[in-house]
Amino acid sequence: MRYDLVIFDNDGVLVNSEPISNTILAAYLTELGFPTTYEDSIRDYMGSAMNRIHELVLERYGERLPEDFDDVFHARVFDAFRRELQPVAGVDEVLDKLSADDVPYCVASSGSHDRIRVALRKTGLYDCFGESRVFSSQDVGRGKPAPDLFLHAAASLGVEPDRCAVVEDSPLGVQAARAAGMDVYGFTAMTPAAALAPATARFGDMRELLPLLG
Repeated sequence: MRYDLVIFDNDGVLVNSEPISNTILAAYLTELGFPTTYEDSIRDYMGSAMNRIHELVLERYGERLPEDFDDVFHARVFDAFRRELQPVAGVDEVLDKLSADDVPYCVASSGSHDRIRVALRKTGLYDCFGESRVFSSQDVGRGKPAPDLFLHAAASLGVEPDRCAVVEDSPLGVQAARAAGMDVYGFTAMTPAAALAPATARFGDMRELLPLLG
């Protein structure tokens, strides 16, 4: 089917940020006395909003993260993004083709607006979206796996959920899209295909997405 809106996750889908941010997160949590490996971070936090990190640390250790945790973490991540971040290979071709075919698209990410903005500007993708097509978990009460963010993006752009396709790389994101009543295409570049089994279809190279979208 031809979709009326394609909704992209940001981290790991548009920009290759997951290795950077999860390396920093694991190191920072370990520094604070909550031992976390890179693999732990990918498994537990990939695709989630910041509140999930706070909730899981409190649940597991019975201690709260420092009040300035988010600020310190984001400062470290943004600094690394400005030095190292690259777009996901092939994503520019996908966006160019959607534009050429007059298929609307947007980004809906668990990250903050500042994080999305820094990432898209560094990778040269910001002008493909602009502020009116950037949505963050900050805009809604609950992050993924709740469907709120995707429903908010669709409603803001005047599209019914069943006319939307979501592109995600995390199990939490796939859950959220399914809960929103949307088709979802699982990007397996960093995530085992089995972890994205509920997706409508799965693909490992961004250039494979266009045929799936029809």
